[in-house]
Amino acid sequence: MFLPDEKHGIPHPPLYASAVAAGFPSPADDFIEGALDLNEHLIAHPAATFMVRVEGSSMSGAGIFSGDLLIVDRSLETRSGHIVVAVVAGEMTVKRLLKVGAGWILKAEHPDYPPTPLGTDAECSIWGVVTGSVRRFEKL
Repeated sequence: MFLPDEKHGIPHPPLYASAVAAGFPSPADDFIEGALDLNEHLIAHPAATFMVRVEGSSMSGAGIFSGDLLIVDRSLETRSGHIVVAVVAGEMTVKRLLKVGAGWILKAEHPDYPPTPLGTDAECSIWGVVTGSVRRFEKL
């Protein structure tokens, strides 16, 4: 069941008022809270946001897997600890940005991938902060 969007005429999935139980379900929770616009829910700054598909396993420890769509906000100021999309030596990558001593590194969340130090030699441009991801469990 999809509820119509009054503004755009686009159907949106319903959002139920209660969370789904990972244990035993509650039959009393049969109430719909309203329609959920995924754009409004996932994208805080539409004019500064883009999506990019992940390829590879370097961020699997952070719950980011090959095939996921990342939501990237270019308007956010980067801080140590943020997961970012960056271009390093002409290649786009997603890594965790960390301040280490006086310098910065891009750190993978998988032990098979070494960190990338960002020194004066590294050609690096931060494209934005990853604010979310979208994953399909099954291709239809």
